Amino acid sequence: MCSFVVLTDDLRPRGGRGTVQTDIDPRSLIGRKAFDRDGTKIGTIDEVYLDDATGVPEWAAVRTGLFSRDAFVPLEPSELVEGTLHVPFDRALIKDAPDFGVGRHLSPEQELQLYHHYGLDVASPPRLSDHDFGRLAGTEEG
Repeated sequence: MCSFVVLTDDLRPRGGRGTVQTDIDPRSLIGRKAFDRDGTKIGTIDEVYLDDATGVPEWAAVRTGLFSRDAFVPLEPSELVEGTLHVPFDRALIKDAPDFGVGRHLSPEQELQLYHHYGLDVASPPRLSDHDFGRLAGTEEG
């Protein structure tokens, strides 16, 4: 699950870490321009969403036009270059991202839809294999 960032001067990363995994400071992203993989402007970043468990910025909501909606873009493969966010996806794919509205919490199901939309693999928990753990203590093999 992800919560959107309410930007204030006292915002601190959770978990005691001084830097975020993506090396992108969420406070500095609001209002910055975002560009697709071809360098075409997508829009302006309205909000940043942090992972509830880690506090790491995961998603940015980008306003795609004056009368358009915000599109969620993943921050992990994106880069901050010369004060602008460069997203390694095509503009059409970004504009077609699922629309969940902004200013609300993203549920795990919504995040999963976004990851699938962008073709980003989400690691599933490792499967436990069926093992033969031997015989029960105190029993005799027959």
